[in-house]
Amino acid sequence: MKFFAGLNAWALPLAAAASFIFGGIWYGLLSQTWMTAAGLTKEKINASGKPVAIPFIVTFIAELLMAWMLAGLILHMAKAGLPAGLRNGMITAGFIWLGFVVTTLAVNHQYQMQRTSLTVIDGLHWLGVLLIQGAILGLWGLA
Repeated sequence: MKFFAGLNAWALPLAAAASFIFGGIWYGLLSQTWMTAAGLTKEKINASGKPVAIPFIVTFIAELLMAWMLAGLILHMAKAGLPAGLRNGMITAGFIWLGFVVTTLAVNHQYQMQRTSLTVIDGLHWLGVLLIQGAILGLWGLA
């Protein structure tokens, strides 16, 4: 696709994988706190009958798509004269998080009557995901 010509195709799965690993570590360390904030128990999760692998597959695909869109944005900014790089990749990612991700998450959690602690845990997770992707894509995302 000409729209994404100039992207380093190897940087996309690398950014997705790195942010996926970050999420595993983040939620691994905060699993009990997150479950309490989400109002979940191991019994409730197991009783759902849903395959355990499905959320992981959806997460990786979503993070791959997120990396692709972030790389496209960094590419278009570079074509407009703003150089790619670690700093600009992370600043772009931070703006996306602040303007779109955490705002959407906060609104959804309010209507779902979720605890503020869940919004903080999930919001900081997505900030980490985007900053990792922004760093990788800022450095290696352009061909």
